[in-house]
Amino acid sequence: MRFLLTFLFLSINLFSEAQTVEDNFEGNGTISTWYGDHCNIDTSYANPFKIGVNTSATVLKYSDIGDAYANIRFDIPVNFDLSDKYTFSIKIYVPSNGITGSENKQVSLKLQDGKLNSPWSNQSEIIKSIVFDEWQIITFDFKNDNFINLDPNSIDPTLRKDFNRVLLQVNGENNSSRVIAYIDDFLYDGILEEEDNSGPVFNNLVWSDEFDGNGVIDTDKWFHQTQLPNGDSWYNGEIQHYTNRIENTYKNDGVLIIEAKKESYTNQGVKKQYTSARLNSKFAFQNGRVEVRAKLPTGVGTWPAIWMLGKNIIEPGGYWTSNYGTKHWPACGEVDIMEHWGSNQNYVQSAMHTPSSFGGTVNHGGQNITTASSEFHVYSLDWSSEKMVFKVDGLEHYTYNPETKNSDTWPFEAEQYILLNIAIQPGIDANITSSKMEIDYVRIYQESTASSIKSSSEKVKMFPNPINDKLTITTPREFEGAKATIYSVSGSKIKTFSIIGKTQIIDCTNLYKGFYILRLEGNDGLETYKILKN
Repeated sequence: MRFLLTFLFLSINLFSEAQTVEDNFEGNGTISTWYGDHCNIDTSYANPFKIGVNTSATVLKYSDIGDAYANIRFDIPVNFDLSDKYTFSIKIYVPSNGITGSENKQVSLKLQDGKLNSPWSNQSEIIKSIVFDEWQIITFDFKNDNFINLDPNSIDPTLRKDFNRVLLQVNGENNSSRVIAYIDDFLYDGILEEEDNSGPVFNNLVWSDEFDGNGVIDTDKWFHQTQLPNGDSWYNGEIQHYTNRIENTYKNDGVLIIEAKKESYTNQGVKKQYTSARLNSKFAFQNGRVEVRAKLPTGVGTWPAIWMLGKNIIEPGGYWTSNYGTKHWPACGEVDIMEHWGSNQNYVQSAMHTPSSFGGTVNHGGQNITTASSEFHVYSLDWSSEKMVFKVDGLEHYTYNPETKNSDTWPFEAEQYILLNIAIQPGIDANITSSKMEIDYVRIYQESTASSIKSSSEKVKMFPNPINDKLTITTPREFEGAKATIYSVSGSKIKTFSIIGKTQIIDCTNLYKGFYILRLEGNDGLETYKILKN
């Protein structure tokens, strides 16, 4: 695992409180999901033109390599409410020697519903003119500027509540011109408010694997399921052998690797041409939050999954069956947190399998993730007694909440366990020799008696909170020399310092308004606090 923030999601998720939407690309913005569609981006590029209205150190570099629909974008987990606050702004610099073609000198901002299969179908767009070779501030006012609704039947953007994606495009679309642009100081003039915080707060980390180190996986936490359930094959016509070999499952620099391979392999008297791995967690639970940070394999015929089964399942070779098996599938319940098919590269899906809907289930939903196989993303499930909510990077794409809950629709009154695997479909591309799923961590949270982060000892005092410009921290003697770190809610490290003396005054004038986490790590353990900057 690259870093472990054991406290970060204990009581808050990105945008779970009132939160700004801004990014200065210095590491303390609130946007953590920038993507480039058909272009290259660098979100921490050294500012090559420290002049005029922008002398900041780092910016976002946008490189359109000539695709007709290149753009950059980000998604948010809480939809915009443009009825009161409706203005977005950026700083932009386009060097004249970084653009080809003779298209209009322009930048557009588009608002979309990223949950749709075709999110552009009812987008709203504002186009603004730009000049070359200078930093300029561009604002997009969806109340007062001229906007373009791609669907002429769409209502005015300030009346809509379905926008959760912002897309920026330089030099228009439907052209093959190349563009280099630098963008900085993205800002939305409003804040995001969570609509419903009445549900349970999963703030207690009850089980995890961070996959630290290298080599074999932790067999106290995971079981390799290798037995062919019907004697000669797996379900769904899959053509792989699952093995317990290190060649198919291993840790590499803090990341779990599940690797599917094209190779002739004989086991249980059956010869197959592909191997992979299927892991069962030796931990089962009921209700809570699951977070898995993963990078997915590629290739037609690969079928990776992050999912759950009831530990009461009757399944030959499963870890839980011998002691707990009482129900066949689908009566045990199946929860697919993430499924991905190499034949549909940019799409991930979540699904429910119950006696009322299984096999070709109708209970599913998903979203497009263009970097599913090139970048890590957090796939999550919130499971309460009322519903199951599925998200990627905090953006919800499906909720299962049947009106009538019984053994047919809701066989989830018992514990479930985690499965991680890559299956191989019969139509796999013959040129694929290896494909990997990389997993940074698996974490399971449940409710605790406290609904917010508190110190374990209450010996550390901080004031004022909320903060205006200075934060004063007073600590007992045992925290002398402790390491202190402030993190944004998106996980970015903002400031690190050491506790020297009983009282420490920290300059917070450069922090954006919003929530942050202060972590103190001393000889007596870890102290964590939520702080608010006005």
